[in-house]
Order: sequence, then C-alpha cells, then structure tokens
Amino acid sequence: MKHLALLLALACAACVPSQGGGPGGPSLRPTANPSAVIAAELGFSQLAQIKGQWTAFRATAAENAELFVPERVPAEAWLKGRADPTVPVRWQPHAVWSSCDGSYAVTRGAWERPGSAGTYVTVWQRQKDGKYKWRLDMSLADERAAPAPEMVTARVADCGKSPEQRASLAAMAAAVPASAGAYDASGKPIGSLGIAGDATLGWETRADKGDRRFKLLLWNGKDFETVIDITDLAQPR
Repeated sequence: MKHLALLLALACAACVPSQGGGPGGPSLRPTANPSAVIAAELGFSQLAQIKGQWTAFRATAAENAELFVPERVPAEAWLKGRADPTVPVRWQPHAVWSSCDGSYAVTRGAWERPGSAGTYVTVWQRQKDGKYKWRLDMSLADERAAPAPEMVTARVADCGKSPEQRASLAAMAAAVPASAGAYDASGKPIGSLGIAGDATLGWETRADKGDRRFKLLLWNGKDFETVIDITDLAQPR
C-alpha cells in the first residue's frame, strides 16, 4: 500500500511546474545535470574538511531540509548551534540519479571517520539560481566503507512519460492518501514522501524505533523502477 501511495503521489506531482530563474531573469531549462549534482556533493564534502562538519551541513542545506539522526528531524533546528566535531567525517559520491527535469537528484556514496564507516544517501534540490542544495540526508553504518568506483555513475529518468499515463495514475490517487503509514500512534511523523517537479523521480523515507528505510523510484519510460531500497538500524554520520 505504501509503495502504491508513492507511485500515485509521483503522478500527482506532474502538474507542479519546473523551477524558474530569479526575479526578472530567464527560466531555468527543465533538464537534468548530474555533473552539477556531483560537483555540489564534492564541494559539500570539501567544505566539511575546511570549515567543519556541521558548519558545512548548515551552509549547504535547502529550505525545510531533513536529517535522520537516526530519528527524522528538521535540519535547521537540529544543526543550530551544534559544535563541529574535531575530526569531520569524510565522504564521496559513488552514484547519482536525477529526475528528467533536474529539479531533484539523489546521490549515494561512502563515508568514514576514525572507528566507523558506512554509506549514505542524499537528496539534492535545484534552487532558483540553478545550484543544488541538499534536502535530505541519511547515513547508514557498516563494518567498512564501500570501495570507491573508478567513475561516479549517473542515470537520468526517462523523459517519455505520457500525459495519458500521468492522468491515469492521478485518477487513482484520490483513493490512497499519500501520507498513509507515515505517522506513529501519537501522530508523530516517522516517514515522508518526496517527488520531483516532473514526477519522474520520487523517494520514501521511514524512521521508526531505530528502523530506518530509504527507497528511491525512477521512471524508466514504462514504470517506476526501484533503484535504491535499504533498511538500516545504524548510527548516523
């Protein structure tokens, strides 16, 4: 049911317009730019080494960004006044997936620091000036950092989703609340759904009693393909 809800939510996002340029400026082309996302990730990591880990997180966060520490928290409030660790974590991207319009992208890579290591996923949102800032960050611990690939792989969602397919899924969406299963018994949010402006990429997160999950869906021209589906009980980076 949750999986269906996310697919339907993706379809409903089709009516959301792509982001435009600044006041009085030209509109941004609704196109993917995985290289810009990778550059943003590498710059983020480098800033952490130079200025400090949480300083870098604050400087590169998008509006309404979220962290999983391991519970889901608003990044601005959690990061406010937080002292940087003496030794910042190091990380690098291994792969990136982007929506067709480039409004959102997701990176996955490896992180490490003395005594611990693991992988992470970061959701990136294109801003009005065309630059990318992180919207969601979730780290996953492991016994050791995953080996770096020779090249960062990149994949862009298929741009051929037809209006008929969008309309068909949108018609079904009324029967399934997009927030189904996203709250605990007390009403506290434990999960979230995210969607790109053109509905070609979407993600689902969940953090309940230490059990964290991240699922990423990418439109492949015929269906929403699950490209990441991970569950973890680990400590955050």
